Amino acid sequence: MDSMVAGILCITVLLVLLVLGVQIGLAFILGGFAVSVFVLGVDSSVSLLGLAAYFTVATPTWAAIPLFFLMGSFASHGGLARRAYDGVDALSRGVPGSLLIATCFSCGVFGAVSGSSIATTAIFGKMALPEMNRLRYDKLLSVGCIASAGTFASMIPPSMMMIIYALFTQQSIGKLFAAGIVPGITTALAYALLIVVMVKRNPDLAPETDVDATDQAPRSRRRDALRIWPVVVIGIVVLGGIYSGWLTPTEAAAAGALVTLGLGWLLGEYQRLNKVTDSMKESANVTAMLFLINIGALFYSRVLAVTRFPTELIEMLQFWDVPPFAILAGVMAIMFFLGMIMVPVGVYALTLPIVFPLLVSIGYDPIWFGVIALKLTEIGAITPPVGLNVFAIKGGIPKEMNISLEQIYKGCIPFILCDLAVLGLLIAFPQIVLWLPELLLG
Repeated sequence: MDSMVAGILCITVLLVLLVLGVQIGLAFILGGFAVSVFVLGVDSSVSLLGLAAYFTVATPTWAAIPLFFLMGSFASHGGLARRAYDGVDALSRGVPGSLLIATCFSCGVFGAVSGSSIATTAIFGKMALPEMNRLRYDKLLSVGCIASAGTFASMIPPSMMMIIYALFTQQSIGKLFAAGIVPGITTALAYALLIVVMVKRNPDLAPETDVDATDQAPRSRRRDALRIWPVVVIGIVVLGGIYSGWLTPTEAAAAGALVTLGLGWLLGEYQRLNKVTDSMKESANVTAMLFLINIGALFYSRVLAVTRFPTELIEMLQFWDVPPFAILAGVMAIMFFLGMIMVPVGVYALTLPIVFPLLVSIGYDPIWFGVIALKLTEIGAITPPVGLNVFAIKGGIPKEMNISLEQIYKGCIPFILCDLAVLGLLIAFPQIVLWLPELLLG
């Protein structure tokens, strides 16, 4: 079978399986196996699947993923999300739309200990949305803000998607973590500015409320702001351990999980053993689901490589008489479209084997492109029809609020436009991404 025909067939079979509703991990395995049988035969296909399944998880770096999930689960059940929210809320009181702004920065802070975009969205949906509803904040703006701000967990380290990108492309996890910090903070600041402008123009979006004088006292605000200290400690242990060179990312994840559990016990949240076991079961379930997707995705990418479709496509594109930016724009358009219909791991598995060598060969920095790719998947998490963060917050909205998926997507539109503006800034000025990893790691 011709390599181009085999490659196109491989992609077509996968898309057909996804349209039929097959779970994405199984779709990768079935789609890749069906094509590899034609190219390699049954015995070689079974062998390739076995090797992919083993070597996908038989490397120390992959151990960081379940450990970071465990750290996030301990943080979630240990009340650290509430502490992050209370601390940032104390600092933002008096600013127009203060609860919305507090939610943005709290999602970023909690993302630094959870690493999970969906978990962050679900937690803050249950925690912040009732308070915003009580204070008569606009419902669409509230749900749109929470769903959009939840994506910060994908950018601000430790990030699961950065680890997966690093494993697909053989890049430094430490450099990717450092590269995500400034873009993540920039996005949070852009969201905050957007909220202030929107509320200034239409005060009914976030009505001012009379706050008790005790809550406005400097001592009270300082006390609430200091509640964020456990999150700061965890961030210092994990990121400080990585960038000091004392810990590898996997060791940092293990240390972070232990410190998070210890702080949960110290703060009185883990006085019973069943809460610890519940956290471990939760992280095990999420890990099993993600590993099935990763095994299928990497097997699929190997089959795609065997067809030589990516190689021939790269060779063909290199002879096109177009500027490098035109190729980058085409790649971004494809990833943006796929992000609207697939989970991020699937987008990476389908595109990176083809586009990553091409973009590096025409001069684009692989660390910079990792942040751009991650930004595109962040936007995909809040765009229809498969916006995972939108589904996550929808599951936690009380029925009496009567908010549909369409309304949540509508509430996300201002933040999507803000994300696109930040994306344009990162493309125009790559040093925003590359400055910190160059400073820390050379």
